[in-house]
Amino acid sequence: MTTQSTLQMSEALSPKPDTPPKDSPKKTMSYEEFLAWADEDTHAEWVNGEVIIDMPPLHPHQILIEFLDRLIGLFVNVFDLGQLRVAPFELKITSDGNSREPDLMFLAKQHLDRLTTERVVGPPDLIIEIVSDDSTHRDRVDKFDEYEAGGVLEYWIIDNRPRRRRALFFQLDDQGHYQSVPVGADGIYCSAVLPDFWLRVDWLWAEQPDVLRALAEVIGPEQMAQALRKAMTTPDEAGTL
Repeated sequence: MTTQSTLQMSEALSPKPDTPPKDSPKKTMSYEEFLAWADEDTHAEWVNGEVIIDMPPLHPHQILIEFLDRLIGLFVNVFDLGQLRVAPFELKITSDGNSREPDLMFLAKQHLDRLTTERVVGPPDLIIEIVSDDSTHRDRVDKFDEYEAGGVLEYWIIDNRPRRRRALFFQLDDQGHYQSVPVGADGIYCSAVLPDFWLRVDWLWAEQPDVLRALAEVIGPEQMAQALRKAMTTPDEAGTL
């Protein structure tokens, strides 16, 4: 390749600082414009007329979300408690409020009318946010205030970044304010909106948490075996039991 060709290729591949990418969003836009711009692969939130694009999650962040999604999802399924949704899935607590994408949100059976094809409309019973480098203030301040005011009954903020391992659990009191719920001396947190569900906080820091082992501890081996037998039973067989 000639020197001139090399220069031409370098120029072609070099970003043009004064020319934004064709598909980059405006800094501000209406909610309707945001919906038209975003697609299923977009990981962004619309807050006070501005678009906040989330950075791609790091591996430990994703491992933790997958663990909690599977653990809580299986628990919810075994006891038929409701529905669990994992990001990216839109949350609109109020019709004129912000558009959020919590990492995880749970809706109890009596609130499944809030779940539509496109989004959750109204407060979920539980929201879980995993802190990343660019979301610390949003998770601990902005979303804390927003979820509290919106009536989200339970809010977990989990920070599994190296040297920052911390899990905060909040439950809404009768006055509509979040109260911090401490982890027990045994290292266990008990949920209020998931009946009989508890979480050993040390599981959150494991490099490869064992979902089935954790589930067996939470519900007990007999209940887990019964759930597996039920899953293997056909509708006709279930009617004869």
